[in-house]
Amino acid sequence: MNGSIRIPAPINEPVRGYAPGSAEKASLKARLAELAASPTEVPCIIGGEEIRTGDVHEIVAPHDHSLVLGTYHGAGPEHVARAIEASREAWETWSRMAWVDRAAVFLRAADLLAGPWRDTVNASTMLGQSKTVHQAEIDAACELVDFWRFNCHFAEGIYADQPRSAPGMWNRSEYRPLEGFIYAVSPFNFTSIGGNLCGAPALLGNVVLWKPSHTAVLSNYFVMRVLEAAGLPPGVINFIPGDSVAITDALLDHPDFAGLHFTGSTGVFQMFWQRIGGGIANYRSYPRIVGETGGKDFIVAHPSADPDALRTAMIRGAFEYQGQKCSAASRAYVPESVWAVMKDSLVAETKGIAMGDPTDFRNFMGAVIDEKAFRKLSGYLDRARDADGVEILAGGGHDDSTGWFIEPTLLLAHDPKYETMCEELFGPILTIHVYPDDQWEQTLELCDTTSPYALTGAIFSEDRAAARHAMDALRHAAGNFYVNDKPTGAVVGQQPFGGSRASGTNDKAGSAMNLLRWISARSLKETFDPPTDYRYPFMGEK
Repeated sequence: MNGSIRIPAPINEPVRGYAPGSAEKASLKARLAELAASPTEVPCIIGGEEIRTGDVHEIVAPHDHSLVLGTYHGAGPEHVARAIEASREAWETWSRMAWVDRAAVFLRAADLLAGPWRDTVNASTMLGQSKTVHQAEIDAACELVDFWRFNCHFAEGIYADQPRSAPGMWNRSEYRPLEGFIYAVSPFNFTSIGGNLCGAPALLGNVVLWKPSHTAVLSNYFVMRVLEAAGLPPGVINFIPGDSVAITDALLDHPDFAGLHFTGSTGVFQMFWQRIGGGIANYRSYPRIVGETGGKDFIVAHPSADPDALRTAMIRGAFEYQGQKCSAASRAYVPESVWAVMKDSLVAETKGIAMGDPTDFRNFMGAVIDEKAFRKLSGYLDRARDADGVEILAGGGHDDSTGWFIEPTLLLAHDPKYETMCEELFGPILTIHVYPDDQWEQTLELCDTTSPYALTGAIFSEDRAAARHAMDALRHAAGNFYVNDKPTGAVVGQQPFGGSRASGTNDKAGSAMNLLRWISARSLKETFDPPTDYRYPFMGEK
């Protein structure tokens, strides 16, 4: 193909409001009813074929145990082996395909998701992961559309980056996909992450084995269907839900394992790293390891903070999607003067949060994802109820009679090292420590050293010097840092997302930095008039 090809300039997908009486709300409501009434059978998809393994598991709605949304077939070792072979076959063609043709698949997928598939992917996310309509819209629709469009734009910039050439020669850089397959392991909490963990490496010419979370299989299956509808060739991405241990064992023991694209818990990621390191001599190449893991995300308020803005950020940052975001606000440090002004309104608004079935658009919160999460979170609440040095200001209740519901909870910790100030909870529990106004410096130090994580954080201050000081003091405490805003809601192309320390490798999803991990550069030098005599001019005389 001749011509300098340019990717259409990406813009962030507009977020729909689903206002009362709107056509978009009526359309989504209809799709919600269809999916709830007609259970979906989810097969493995290997080499473009639907594989029904017989190892069948139910998919239920977290907010309603009795609502069975469908079933999925789990992959066993023989299916993993088949997927590896399918990916190997696909690699021969896909890795050599012109990058613009690969990009065309993802650009088309983005348009399909933004249009005819939007209701299906949003509805399956709302039902299967208990997300409100707004949380599903900003995740399953807008963010995934943005990932696919912006990744193509970033890839264009990578391929265009070429070295200088001296007279008589032509230097070029070729950005090759990795040799082997990428193992994509995605979490339950963001449908968009699943589509990006498999999609980003594939765009660069890699082949992928994608293991979705068992609690997000439904929405992730429809994402896979969108990619197929967009023309993704068979075997480029293989969809293999199932037992994590068995699948991981089969993949990490294979010499063609070339990389891990992971979002999940810190403990699991560290296990992966140890396992890969232990088998390093068995791999064809050194695998790329990219992971975004946990967080103990903070809000620090300066005495100059606006109490109303701080209150809103604390509620949204801590309780949207039941606090089940890697970036969710989980601890807050508030000065005594500001606390005296905002305490009553914060408690009152927290107690007034509507929680229930997300298909009722009046609810602000749904249920936590499963029984395991419910038991963990209810344990923290029960201990807080009886502990010294902490008090429950709002919430603290839990109910599993219909769904896995944890009340939005405010804890006041007099001890800044109380367990809920230090440990990742992944639920709707915000622990607040109130500090003397004159201990700003000590509080910044406390915030920086309390947690091993460094994912997101926020500072609230109307004093610019104080905000600047906090940015410096907490420079390594958060990979995404917000000034006068909640520590959640990163947008592709605007705030590349990721953290360091125990929060991951900080390879910034939604940027070129992530894509660079999935290529292996080759430098090419072509000489137009090569020398024909090995002797150099300096050798002409003694």
